[in-house]
Amino acid sequence: MNQALLVIDSQQALIDGDAQEPGVPNKEELLQKINFVIEKALQAKITVIFIRDTSVSDGNGEGFQIHPAIHIPEGATIFNKSATSSFYHTPLLNYLQERGVEHLVIAGCKTEYCIDTAVRMATVNGFDATLVGDAHGTSDSSDLSAEQIINHHNRVLHGYDNDDHFSLVRSADEDLFHPIHDKYR
Repeated sequence: MNQALLVIDSQQALIDGDAQEPGVPNKEELLQKINFVIEKALQAKITVIFIRDTSVSDGNGEGFQIHPAIHIPEGATIFNKSATSSFYHTPLLNYLQERGVEHLVIAGCKTEYCIDTAVRMATVNGFDATLVGDAHGTSDSSDLSAEQIINHHNRVLHGYDNDDHFSLVRSADEDLFHPIHDKYR
């Protein structure tokens, strides 16, 4: 089965914070988990794709770049997006389809926006999705803490389906690149 790791919006300004973004409270743990999953992907010879949001730091400068603590593998693909969805007006869907990808493992930022949308859009576009429950992050909102937002999304996205394809939430310590979706069909 062809698979890909999708690391979404793990940009310096979103993780560290800046004048527009508060940053993620657990950034050291998040960065460690993202790197751990990237290493697992490399060991399994899985395609690694990064997505950057052009609205972050006005699409330029250090804040726009993938966080410097994240290991970007040589040959990794990087796509920019201008909307919440990684699939909207980007080459991502064609790229995945051309390579016969069937399963996406998803990590990154921000949980309630781009991560949630990516998981749901993956299933709509014909992929099984695995959200790495401890490798996505967000900042506190005026109503909920980052931890509450993450826990809520881990709960509602576990088993989210579109008839043929669905998402599961698994931890970084699990064997993420051995999908278990068929056990639930």
